[in-house]
Amino acid sequence: MIKVGDPLPDVTLQEYSEVEGNGCSIGPNPVKVKEATAGKTIALFALPGAFTPTCSAKHVPGYIQKFDDLKKAGVDEIWCVSVNDAFVMGAWARDQKSGGKVRMLADGSAEFAKATGLTMDLSARGMGVRSARYSMLVKDGKVASLNVEAPGKFEVSDAETLLAQTRG
Repeated sequence: MIKVGDPLPDVTLQEYSEVEGNGCSIGPNPVKVKEATAGKTIALFALPGAFTPTCSAKHVPGYIQKFDDLKKAGVDEIWCVSVNDAFVMGAWARDQKSGGKVRMLADGSAEFAKATGLTMDLSARGMGVRSARYSMLVKDGKVASLNVEAPGKFEVSDAETLLAQTRG
């Protein structure tokens, strides 16, 4: 499993973005993790799936609400990563109104999740291999803090916990 001090995996995520004004979307667009994190501080959180109850009701809204505080604390970008395709993540971004605050990044084949060692097998529930629920503060492509949830829990990967770690 990835740990504090380790570099993020050198994989490519996908992002489906809205275009202001005309209602059309662009994408999916590749986001090369190594390039996209270079020289930046990223508040990254990952979760089992788009549109799932805890993720939609608590996890994403918390990061949207703490956007200004995280920016003031030196965070350049907030990333939400999930094992879904870019089209689903784009639809979820519209539903959550996360545009301009949280980048909704698709890990469609679970390459990022597998490379970090932060997976969970939800095959028995018809969902296949998914990402564990966690958050991490990433500085210049390396893990500065990591908060992994116990299965079925939402206690340490919230925006407030990560915000406190930016100050620590």
